[in-house]
Amino acid sequence: MVTTRYSQWDGTQRVKLDADKVFEKLAEYLSYTDDVRQAMDWMMRQGMDFDGVRVMGLDEFLEQLRQEMRQRYREFNLKDALSEMEQRLEDILNRERQTLEGLKSEKPGAEEKQRQLSRMPRRLSEAIRKLESYEFEDSQAAADFDELLKEYENIRDLENFRDRNQHLFHGPKSLGYQQALDLMHEMERMRQLEQDLMSGNFESISLDDLRQMLGDQALQDFQNLRQVMLLLDRSGFIVSKGDHMQLSPKGVRRIGQLALRDIYQNLLRDRSGGHVTDHRGITEMRPDEVRQYQYGDPMNLNLVGTLKHALTRKPGVPLKLEAGDFEIYENDYGSSSSTVLCLDMSWSMSWEGRFAAAKKVAMAMETLIRSKFPRDYFSIVGFFTRAVELKLKDLPEASWNMGDPFTNLQDGLRLASDLLSRHPSRNQHIIVITDGQPTAYFLNHRLYCEWPLSFGGISMRAAQETLKEVERITRRGITINTFMLDDSPSLRAFVEKMTQINRGRALYTRPDHLGEYLLVDYLSKKRKRV
Repeated sequence: MVTTRYSQWDGTQRVKLDADKVFEKLAEYLSYTDDVRQAMDWMMRQGMDFDGVRVMGLDEFLEQLRQEMRQRYREFNLKDALSEMEQRLEDILNRERQTLEGLKSEKPGAEEKQRQLSRMPRRLSEAIRKLESYEFEDSQAAADFDELLKEYENIRDLENFRDRNQHLFHGPKSLGYQQALDLMHEMERMRQLEQDLMSGNFESISLDDLRQMLGDQALQDFQNLRQVMLLLDRSGFIVSKGDHMQLSPKGVRRIGQLALRDIYQNLLRDRSGGHVTDHRGITEMRPDEVRQYQYGDPMNLNLVGTLKHALTRKPGVPLKLEAGDFEIYENDYGSSSSTVLCLDMSWSMSWEGRFAAAKKVAMAMETLIRSKFPRDYFSIVGFFTRAVELKLKDLPEASWNMGDPFTNLQDGLRLASDLLSRHPSRNQHIIVITDGQPTAYFLNHRLYCEWPLSFGGISMRAAQETLKEVERITRRGITINTFMLDDSPSLRAFVEKMTQINRGRALYTRPDHLGEYLLVDYLSKKRKRV
């Protein structure tokens, strides 16, 4: 018989994790950077929480270590660190001087040796080094000096340590020579550990030093962190190319799944829409969702559920079915569509988490469409001073562009229109996510950039050329829906002109609500009955 015992978490147990949970944490950091290595470094340094259990980050270990160092600064001083050795040398010299004084009249050179001893360097290590070649006249002084000479390297190192750090140690307790040596070695190990923790190189970190300096609990916490990074390294979500790290195709897909789950977790199930299409779309049975039959519904009968209702109502045979017993599978009604998401990548999108939210929405939409509406076409265009198509593999590491700070919505709309022309559909949409009015445009194949007339103002020529592009797109029957992440009057005025021309919709939303608005709007079109 297997017996399972449960006990309260006390911090000593190893954290049980899997690669999916760890990668989910990395995905959160990837929302704020285009560099996988930087995201891993952030996660490693800041730590993470898993189901209420804290995995400490390197910064927390560093803070604990520095607190231990500060404690020693407050507790000890080094004023008397070398007093014992200095006194030993002084005793040796006094013994030798007494002997020389008695030999002055008997032995030539005794006076010169006395003068030599009177000119000794004040620094202890230098004095010892100078006496190393001195021939003592007193045998006991010579023997004592040989013993002192064995401590030369320690004395030299302790002198250097004291000179560098004496201003830091201002505690009430004065340390003798051996205590000061022990403290020096301990501080050296602490500083080496500090350097290793700062470098983030797990292989170079001494577990023995970590345990001795910070305790058994810190060692366990560090092993938990190392387990997390090892799981991530072996997960298959990340690949290394030289010094560069990037997401694998598996990692890219998982990022999209996580983004979709986070944004739309509670809204994917049977959400009624509000936008009627003009053409009947394809219907698909959804075996995961059932409901009671209503007159006019397709008879996609759930036979087992229907029989259960009849038996529950009246057990026994023969079965008598009534209209209320019939249960059918839910259906998806929708028209195939082609959609391009235009994502503002200008510098201002770095503010208030705007780009992180927009990128998360883009990945969620790609995952949603690929998994639930595979016949639909979906692409992403990033626009800054110019516009580029963003491939799925590049999207998790995409970031706002500080080097090209202007907003060329005109080029973004042009590229989106070109992509839609290659994928004709009765329902063609361009979704624009932006936080500012245009400040760049192309005219006769030449790029122009212009600053607004005032802070928060409008760039007149850029706005005019962008509205011309909106007119061209409208003539092709493409709908433009705009999600504004800023409510400045100039942006509102510009987007209102866009909607007047195109008859699309415009909505201001905060970054944290962008996903809900955008994905619900998309799914409502797919599921609306006609």
